[in-house]
Amino acid sequence: MLAGLDIIFLTLSTAEFIIGMLGNVFIGLVNCSEWVKNRKISLADFILTCLAISRITQLLVSLFESFMMGLNPPFYSTYKLAKPVTLLWRITNHLAIWFTTCLSIFYLLKIAQFSYSLFLWLRWRMNRVVLAILVFSLFFLLFDFLLLETFNDLFLNIHAMDESNLTLYINESKTFYIKTLILLSFSYIIPIVLSLTSLLLLFLSLVKHIRNLHLNSTGSRDFSTQAHKKAIKMVVSFLFLFTVHAFSIQLSNWMLFLFWNNMSTKFIMLAVYVFPSGHSLILILGNSRLRQTALKVLRHFTSSLKREKPISSLQKDLPKPFQ
Repeated sequence: MLAGLDIIFLTLSTAEFIIGMLGNVFIGLVNCSEWVKNRKISLADFILTCLAISRITQLLVSLFESFMMGLNPPFYSTYKLAKPVTLLWRITNHLAIWFTTCLSIFYLLKIAQFSYSLFLWLRWRMNRVVLAILVFSLFFLLFDFLLLETFNDLFLNIHAMDESNLTLYINESKTFYIKTLILLSFSYIIPIVLSLTSLLLLFLSLVKHIRNLHLNSTGSRDFSTQAHKKAIKMVVSFLFLFTVHAFSIQLSNWMLFLFWNNMSTKFIMLAVYVFPSGHSLILILGNSRLRQTALKVLRHFTSSLKREKPISSLQKDLPKPFQ
């Protein structure tokens, strides 16, 4: 029998999963349909499509892990399954973070206005820059695999050990575990630095652009200004959600080390869904084509509901029988 808190945990996990799947599947379907119809795809749409695919897989793996924790199966029977699931989640999480980072760099190179030769050289080779960043990220993925092998072996020893020796082993392994967590967190540092750099340069470009507009006695509400502001909002939302995501992962990893089946650990893991679920909705709202398509779908859905007359109203329209 499941406890009441376990049921709440699984219900919230499923709700966040559904929200994230709706957003990411929608992004993937819209961009893929445009790709098939036009037989070409822009760099931004390609990044969004790859991001949506990686997050769909990440949400599926996260839901599986939530049910594995909520149903609380014996560790012996699930370790062989938990190890590849953890690796798959790490791969999808890594790809989702770096695709989002590439999106931030795309906003910078596409919208910012700088006359520096290096910036112009990068802008002219935007496709190659994004490809180089993704290839560069694969080295960090290999580094993660090596650390995760040690990480998973540590968990195996903890859950396979007798309780009398468990406290001593945990105390002896704390230093090693903390070092491993710090090394795993290094994979988050470079995406954050790149995104923060993109945000700073976009802000400087906006300030420079507004100053030029004032010098030329023109209004500050032109297309370039609006594009700058929208890009800055998108990068800020990514950084905020990514910070919550990274902090919840580090905290849940530490809690899992000390309290495997603690209920607070399970609810901390709910924050892991916020990044792949919430950010997809922000991407839809920030993209005019995706937003307009979503509004069309909602209008079609609401109009179809209105066209369907309820049975009670149909019964009212029926003529009364003769007395």
